[in-house]
Amino acid sequence: MSQTIIEFKDVRKSFNGLLVHNGINLSIQKGEIMSLMGGSGSGKSVLLKELIGLIMPDSGDIFVLGKQITQMKEQALMQLREHVGMLFQGAALFDSLTVFENIAYPLREHLQLTEKEMRERVAEKLRLVGLSGIEGKMPAELSGGMKKRVGLARAIATDPDIIMYDEPTTGLDPINAQRINELIVELQRKLGVTTVVVTHDLHCVRTVSNRIAMLHEGKIVTVGTWNELTASPLQAVNDFINGNISV
Repeated sequence: MSQTIIEFKDVRKSFNGLLVHNGINLSIQKGEIMSLMGGSGSGKSVLLKELIGLIMPDSGDIFVLGKQITQMKEQALMQLREHVGMLFQGAALFDSLTVFENIAYPLREHLQLTEKEMRERVAEKLRLVGLSGIEGKMPAELSGGMKKRVGLARAIATDPDIIMYDEPTTGLDPINAQRINELIVELQRKLGVTTVVVTHDLHCVRTVSNRIAMLHEGKIVTVGTWNELTASPLQAVNDFINGNISV
């Protein structure tokens, strides 16, 4: 029996009079990989920020892990964020910190671990992303693909229930992009996490998703598998898949 981990109910959001979300409704189930796709400005990344309370909707409700985000104070939101890992579009590593310190950062913020436990945890996460033994390197010494994987190791450092990916393959060559796609699936399988992927990379969508939600004109216009999307009668879905909508 499926369990709803994330739910958006009639979420509306405007910025300076510009309507971004006009009644978003979406349920994401425990352990699935849900991809969010849509054209530029469709509000994909805003959804991720709303999910962890960095942006609050103007109206509607958002539930994460059984908690109502829109009713929570900052301290409660900070505790909730311990259960959510995030891979940012540019990896967002701290340039002045080693790989070890980058991955250890959320551990120092949220968990009470000894230095030995922290080193073991960092080594374990680097092994999971295929980068064992690079703890002492600086971000400037890493390729773009390696930075993404270090960012992913940091995202899973606290053993989150949810991992969010914001354009995970942007800026990567096809080989590294495919490596990231494979890691998304592998981590979902090994860790049992619920995964939300924001992307306009259709190869990524096809490769990793259990289900896909498409945003168009402020709403989720369809949710389904890749095969269901390609068979959709909706013109907006066909235009996006066939490259007729700006990304």
